[in-house]
Amino acid sequence: MLQAIGLTSTPRRDAPPAVNDLTFEAPPGRVTALLGAPGSGRTTALRLMLELDAGRGVAYFRGRPLHRIAHPAREVGVLLGDVPGHPSRTARGQLRMLCAAAGVPATRADEVLEVVGLAGLGDQRLGALSVGMDRRLGLASALLGDPHTLILDEPADGLSPRENSWLYGLLRAHAAQGGTVLYATGDPKEAARTADRVVTIGGGRLVADQDVADFARTRLRARVAVRTPHAARLAAVVSREARAAQRSVEVVEEASGRLTVYGSNCAEIGDTAYRHGVPVHQLADEIGDTGPAGPAAGGAERDHAAAALSELPPPIRVRPARGPLRPLRYELRRSLGVRTTTMIMAAVLVVSAAMSVLLARADGTALPRVLAAWPALLPLPPAALGAGLLGALSFGDEFRYPALAAARGTVPRRLGLLLAKLAVTAGFALLLAALTVVCGAQGLRLVYGPDLIEVPSNACALGASWAGLTVGCAWAGLLAAGVFRVAGAGIAAVLAVPVLVVPLVRKIFAVPSARSVAGLPGRLRELAGWQLPQEADHWILAVARVVAQPVGTALTLSLSALICAYLFTSLRGKARW
Repeated sequence: MLQAIGLTSTPRRDAPPAVNDLTFEAPPGRVTALLGAPGSGRTTALRLMLELDAGRGVAYFRGRPLHRIAHPAREVGVLLGDVPGHPSRTARGQLRMLCAAAGVPATRADEVLEVVGLAGLGDQRLGALSVGMDRRLGLASALLGDPHTLILDEPADGLSPRENSWLYGLLRAHAAQGGTVLYATGDPKEAARTADRVVTIGGGRLVADQDVADFARTRLRARVAVRTPHAARLAAVVSREARAAQRSVEVVEEASGRLTVYGSNCAEIGDTAYRHGVPVHQLADEIGDTGPAGPAAGGAERDHAAAALSELPPPIRVRPARGPLRPLRYELRRSLGVRTTTMIMAAVLVVSAAMSVLLARADGTALPRVLAAWPALLPLPPAALGAGLLGALSFGDEFRYPALAAARGTVPRRLGLLLAKLAVTAGFALLLAALTVVCGAQGLRLVYGPDLIEVPSNACALGASWAGLTVGCAWAGLLAAGVFRVAGAGIAAVLAVPVLVVPLVRKIFAVPSARSVAGLPGRLRELAGWQLPQEADHWILAVARVVAQPVGTALTLSLSALICAYLFTSLRGKARW
């Protein structure tokens, strides 16, 4: 049972709310249509139910609101608009990524692809899919977690009549197995033909909540479809008799000898044609704009649609995966499912190797800067900028091409997902940092010979500083993109560290210090309450020296501010519900 109680959207300035105190139910085992004209608030109502928009009210899915469901994808399958995904990702890769997010086996992707008729198009890019294929893939995404409830917004938009019949046949098959189906539409005839119950809204308020038979009888305009070789003659006769009887009857002549008569019925039209000797080839009651949609005709058409395709994916027999591997597996598939990550890393390595060779030509540049490809005129080395870009895209692509539907918003800000993104971006940053040094060293060895390469005495401290710089830039880009919901903000946050924050830190460091950090390891040992090994003193001082550098301090301050902003926006979003 799906229950929407008191849904009210947050109004914008002086405008009335798009949805105002909307309450209705969608029972299990039936297909419910949420009918409304454009601007009636039907899409906003769905988004309020899924906790994607701010507002009041609550929606219960079998007695629980969405934010209290441990595995939302196992309870609710959602299709809102187009399939959200990077256009360069394949259909199979998209579904496997969502499988990792939902905690279901990766083999589920092939099962739903076969059910929706895309088994042979699993390697097709999302950007190359037609409208019909896109809707099929969207339904496959909604069915991945074997949900009890399906919520769809205009699911038949842009589909051919044959694809339309297939779609509603599959929805009816889901309802026949005890599931709940709610879809939004603006076509009354479609609602009467395909739904069991119709909830009509207007101006954000409930207008009617009816069975399809009552809806067709009370809210749709009845008409009679007539096909005759003497259409003009029959139209004139029907109009003349209606005027004589002072009845409101409208006759519309169409192509191929077809008439549409409003305000009459089959018996009256048949009697009129018989009295005037007009042969009739077709005589049928219709409801709606085109095609039969009355209670009997609509039921027959729904049965036919259900018979067209009643197969659903097999139920999932394993419990959803729990623990840190689920978001980690999702993030790895998200990062490696497109060529963007490898292209960025390859471009950074090529540029870094070339810059290292050029820097080595001039005397006076320290070897660490040569290997890092960090000339003095650049605010950051290419590796740090590349790591920041990878971090920014980690959340930036999420908001540009949302992937996690039906969880806490399109991109759930859960701690597990954040930790997974931090771990994956840190891994890519460390790999990029190591490959940059290796490629730079090999380039110098190839061009100038092995004599130029010397291992410095403080190699460990330099390596730690280098790793901290790349990882810090990656995390800065990641957190900024998560806070501001755009990849560009992540890049700006990375560039702001050397351009804005470092000069401020240097001004602070320019003031003579009256205190010293000498003895810090001993005081930390006393604070910890246990005996730290003597070797830890060296590492603690090394970390302190790295953080005390202007860039290290600036990066630490930036990360601290971004973490606080991320937690603030996350907690504020949860408090709304």
